[in-house]
Amino acid sequence: MEDPSCSSNPTLFLVAATVHAGEENYVEALKCANAGNPTLDMMAVSVASYLKIDRPDYAEKQVKAMAAVDDDATLTQLSMAWTNLALGGAKVQEAFYIFQELGEKNTWTAKLLVGNAAAHMLMGQYDEAERDLLDALQKDSKDVDALANLVVCSHHLGKPTSRYVNQLTMADGKHPILARRDEFSKAFDVAASSYQ
Repeated sequence: MEDPSCSSNPTLFLVAATVHAGEENYVEALKCANAGNPTLDMMAVSVASYLKIDRPDYAEKQVKAMAAVDDDATLTQLSMAWTNLALGGAKVQEAFYIFQELGEKNTWTAKLLVGNAAAHMLMGQYDEAERDLLDALQKDSKDVDALANLVVCSHHLGKPTSRYVNQLTMADGKHPILARRDEFSKAFDVAASSYQ
């Protein structure tokens, strides 16, 4: 990357940032995504990385920079929606409207439906969230985000979760929600054994 012939190649930095983010090396992802003259794609990788490290305040600043470049770009709108979900509060309603607009303007994809469902859940609208998540599974039966959110949504609705847990285990046995469930289960077993 320090090679002068590479320093002006935004595609190279975008690919490097994407690879680092995929490896959960967000510091390096951010370095690459902010190198040179960042494109909208590079800025979106920055937003995603900031959200992964729980820095929605930095993500919001990056979204404002994206909006200054192209406020109507789908990438800017998606980045804004995900950042608004992370910020919470009144911003969740704004995220919901963005997902609605993108879904109506384009085609509803599984990922848009999952985003819409996340907004519904943050607003306490679990029935609507479940509907969106089931629609997402109709579009992509192995969408791990839809399955993980269905586990949470079903739990809030008092419905059984085992079907979605099993599907998620088959689709991605190392999904973070499954890892956390296993951690809690082990902690419970340890605590319960002290009372025997």
